Amino acid sequence: MQQTEAMTEDSVRELVEAAGARVMSRGGRTEHYGSPREFSFEVKAVFANGLALHIIARQYNYRDPWEAEGRVNDLVDVALIQGGGPTCLPKGHSWFQGRDEEEGVDWPGLRQIVEVVSGLNPKVIELQRLTGDL
Repeated sequence: MQQTEAMTEDSVRELVEAAGARVMSRGGRTEHYGSPREFSFEVKAVFANGLALHIIARQYNYRDPWEAEGRVNDLVDVALIQGGGPTCLPKGHSWFQGRDEEEGVDWPGLRQIVEVVSGLNPKVIELQRLTGDL
């Protein structure tokens, strides 16, 4: 069985900061089981190109003691935002094709998304909108 890598608020924050984003984050759940919030953490990142990612770890996964310590997050949901509203990536990318949110993204997938979004020229999105391709 392949072990997935756990994500934390700090590790996701460091990933997007290293890619040059301005970042805001907050934790939702505490160690108390009855916590009322539906997410364990969220990170919002705005890149220099004007694109933003909203990354939400909705709930903890429980693991057996030999796999990991207690509750972990190994999947997140990621929304792509441009100009204050949801958007898609231009054709030819593996993510955000015809939708503005990716659900159940693992750590390697999140790294790929951050790399693509941080390096994208937003004029390509506008060009595909003008031509009707997006």
